[in-house]
Amino acid sequence: MLERWRALIPTREQIGNNRWLRWLSPYLGHPKLWHWSRRGVALGVGIGVFFGLLIPIAQIPFAAAAAVIMRANLPAAAASTLVTNPITFAPVYFAAYRIGAWVTGEKLDPPTPSAGTAPPARDAGIWQRITALGTPLVVGLAITASLIGLASYLLTSIGWYWYVRHKRRRLRRS
Repeated sequence: MLERWRALIPTREQIGNNRWLRWLSPYLGHPKLWHWSRRGVALGVGIGVFFGLLIPIAQIPFAAAAAVIMRANLPAAAASTLVTNPITFAPVYFAAYRIGAWVTGEKLDPPTPSAGTAPPARDAGIWQRITALGTPLVVGLAITASLIGLASYLLTSIGWYWYVRHKRRRLRRS
């Protein structure tokens, strides 16, 4: 399976020869960015999950920039940002909002306007509720992204260790 992934991922040479990405080749030339090691892949997955959960747009460029700075596996960082997608977006952001509201002490259910209020007042209430989501959502996303990013780093590292250990034991028995 790992060989299939490697075949799908562009190489340094392919990126260096691409006319749109050629200007990035000095930054993308470091061998650790493309090496499939336990530390590099685990760090790349952790970075990708962190940025995938933290920000709703431009996740891959932010994860790639962080991977270049931290010398993590770049393809793993880019691919793991896909942890949030149209299917998982709503549950992740709802859970993050609930966590943020719990941490900040905000009420989860803001009061609804009464039925007898005029339409402009009702619209103002909706906009106030939307802007009230900001602080709990940002706090919840930061907490969720940090914890799940760290957990994905640890799980990837431990899983890689156990896979290699199992493979070596199997080879010794042969």
